[in-house]
Amino acid sequence: MTKRRNVRVAREAYLHAGEYAFAGRKLRKRDFRKLWITRISEAVKQNGLSYSLFMHKLKVANVNLDRKSLANLLVEHPDAFSAVVDKVKGVN
Repeated sequence: MTKRRNVRVAREAYLHAGEYAFAGRKLRKRDFRKLWITRISEAVKQNGLSYSLFMHKLKVANVNLDRKSLANLLVEHPDAFSAVVDKVKGVN
């Protein structure tokens, strides 16, 4: 292990660590979005809608909730989420 003894190798490791940290911050955003979509999709399937149809009807009904808010609503306030789904179901 020469990272602790060799300055050149230590500097390279430091630069790579910065690159990995940058990439990790981008991946975290991607992973959370994927989690939110999965949660919403499963909850909406139980109410007889598909995810894509639900999101389309949200836009048509002019409900301005993003995926993060919907997933948070689903986890913390399931009754409010079901009210949103019921409102969206009524939209053609």
